[in-house]
Amino acid sequence: MASGTLGQASLAAITNTTVYTVGATPSVFNVSMNNTSGFPAAVNLAIATISTPTAAEYLEFETVIPPNSVLERGGIVATSGKLVVAYSTIAGVSVNVYGYEG
Repeated sequence: MASGTLGQASLAAITNTTVYTVGATPSVFNVSMNNTSGFPAAVNLAIATISTPTAAEYLEFETVIPPNSVLERGGIVATSGKLVVAYSTIAGVSVNVYGYEG
């Protein structure tokens, strides 16, 4: 059973990125999306079955993070095999998933 940091990624612009895949047991976790650039970033965040989320799987869609700011989602519970998928319109956004498996 893992705990602490479960996944991290620096997002490439205009690319879906799988940051974390839930293991054999359900997970409880938080997601932090940090815009370290000097420009606004429109971001998407999904808990998905595959790396291309459906409309119903988004937790955030085209949410704008101002320059040098953060978007935090907490208390997320996901079942085995689900993917945390993130997207940004610009480079300079990092994603951290931290919590507890099982």
